[in-house]
Amino acid sequence: MTLRVRDAGPADLPAITAIYAHHVLHGTGTFEEEPPDQPDMAARMAKVQGAGCAWLVAEDATGLVLGYGYFAPFRDRSAYRYSAEDSVYVRDDIRGQGVGKALVAELIARAEAKGLRQMIAVIGDSENVGSIGLHISLGFRQVGVLKAAGMKFGRWVDVVTMQRALGEGERSLPP
Repeated sequence: MTLRVRDAGPADLPAITAIYAHHVLHGTGTFEEEPPDQPDMAARMAKVQGAGCAWLVAEDATGLVLGYGYFAPFRDRSAYRYSAEDSVYVRDDIRGQGVGKALVAELIARAEAKGLRQMIAVIGDSENVGSIGLHISLGFRQVGVLKAAGMKFGRWVDVVTMQRALGEGERSLPP
């Protein structure tokens, strides 16, 4: 499959909203239970991009959006300013074909170029082997599991936390 990863824009919002809605309604990778509408997704994208972070889409050769991902500040407090959290969502019918990996690899590259030192993945559901495996393949390691942290679809759901050093990581202090 030919993939192109690029910055997302307003024209991508219908596809992004539809992809995320599927995950909200059918998956445990997100703990949201009501899909946000397109204006809400537009506001989320604007907030991430306004913070100088990346919001990307992966598209096929025809321009069809197959997935999206972004990184945002891990937490608001200033001490976290060198850490980011990634999120990635892929169309359900093409999972496992490298779209998520291409997105996260580009997010890592963009975060490193920005001078960030740590990327955190907060993965809904310890049974989400696709996302966990994807992150492991890109150098993340599991650093914790929050047992039964959420309730979705009538069952308790864990949260897996994974982490990857970016650039120099903790080996040096930022300039």
